[in-house]
Amino acid sequence: MNVLILAAGYATRLYPLTLDRAKPLLVVGGKPIIEWVVSNLVDVPDLETIYVVTNDRFASDFQAWSERYRDRQPKFKFKIINDGSKSDEDKLGAIGDMNFAVTRENLTRSDLLIIAGDNLFTESLTGFVARAKETEATVAVYDVGDAEAIKKYGNIAVDADGIITHFEEKPEKPRGTLAAIALYYYSPEMLSLLTAYLAAGNNPDQPGCFVQWLYTRKPVKTFQIKGKWLDIGSNETLEKANKILGKTKT
Repeated sequence: MNVLILAAGYATRLYPLTLDRAKPLLVVGGKPIIEWVVSNLVDVPDLETIYVVTNDRFASDFQAWSERYRDRQPKFKFKIINDGSKSDEDKLGAIGDMNFAVTRENLTRSDLLIIAGDNLFTESLTGFVARAKETEATVAVYDVGDAEAIKKYGNIAVDADGIITHFEEKPEKPRGTLAAIALYYYSPEMLSLLTAYLAAGNNPDQPGCFVQWLYTRKPVKTFQIKGKWLDIGSNETLEKANKILGKTKT
């Protein structure tokens, strides 16, 4: 199994913090956000390569980070992928980047774990991976516990087997408080559908839109994440993450 970390956005909502530094390289709780993401994979068995797809502005920064990190944690093999974009105006979008990386690196040869580089978890991802390996496609879900907060996310409903029966991005009238988050597990067969999704002119950006398209065609399982989930999208959530993870031993 390979891992793909999505890190090609320009995080304009966090300007000026992200003018000269990619959001996943911002320091939270004493270390870069991406390091928290990778640390949650330490106990996951049978990992091959961790690919980081980023843009032309920050590719060299991620390369330098990965080399420093490997000196401390030689278990992981990294490969940085430059998608060639230079600004928010010419970016490929998250799904565009997924397809770019999968196609360029021929990642349909094995299963792929996909993680947004700005999503933080306080618990290991071993449980998610172990359950997901039994499926063709699995998305992580988190109960935000707030009928207003869920309106900012992809709201889902599931059946008794945990298979998605309804998915709506940023709903006006949510069905519960369960959010689909940017942590996915796809088999080679599911990955091969990215090209068809994009060729049909669908949204190339929000990664949840692929799940929204996919669940009507193939069964998509869910796995509920415990602990805390932090989506770093604003100065407010950045400060919250610092408070929570600053108390966590690294």
